[in-house]
Amino acid sequence: MRIYSAAVAACGVIALSALAVPAAQADEQFGDTDITSVVVNSGAPVVVGTSARTVTVEVTATDPTGFDTINATLYHGSYAAQDATVASTGACGPTTAATSTCALTFDLAPGTAPADDALAGSWSVSAFAIASDGDAEFLDSAATFSLRRETRLTVDATPEPVKWGKVLTVKGGMQNADWANGTNVAAEAGRPVALQFRQKGCATYSTVKTVKTAADGTLSTTVRAYSDGDYRWSYAGTNTTAAAVSEGDFVDVR
Repeated sequence: MRIYSAAVAACGVIALSALAVPAAQADEQFGDTDITSVVVNSGAPVVVGTSARTVTVEVTATDPTGFDTINATLYHGSYAAQDATVASTGACGPTTAATSTCALTFDLAPGTAPADDALAGSWSVSAFAIASDGDAEFLDSAATFSLRRETRLTVDATPEPVKWGKVLTVKGGMQNADWANGTNVAAEAGRPVALQFRQKGCATYSTVKTVKTAADGTLSTTVRAYSDGDYRWSYAGTNTTAAAVSEGDFVDVR
């Protein structure tokens, strides 16, 4: 039972609104307040590089009397054993709207929140809505999202130009953000990265082969050149590292 369940019954919304982030042990609902949706970053993974960024979380709730407060917190780990949290820059409310979508913002700064790369992966959102009549709902895990380290890819095809049917060497490198130090570091060995080609005059790329990163994050492979076009590297990403695509490198075949 929440420690302020009694406050709801005895004092109503005045006691409730005094707490910015109510303490909670489990999901609870009082009256007809209902949190119907919690969406992080429009449903896309949250990617953090070497500089600060802002993330938006939309919390939609309904109650006939409107709302005194709607707010949320991002956290890593289980609800009972959080090892990192990020508070919103400000709660929403009050409002008389029976259905309200609150756009909360959260500032993420590498080296602080998240502090280091161990915090990449699955995060959760706890949310609460307090209605004008004292009804309320609290969700310990209202949504989950993936927090990922930014990925950067480079590409270089040689020789340029190349003779028809001759061997073309395509190299590159992959780096990921190092949150603790605010820099980019070489990706770990064994990451699968697709070499893709787009023939001159075509709109789309096709995968030629898949190559794995070396210990220093570099990529290298060879292909035979038969037509003009662009080569690029494409990485699908993981739950901890973001997807990325390099720029295309145009090769003239003669």
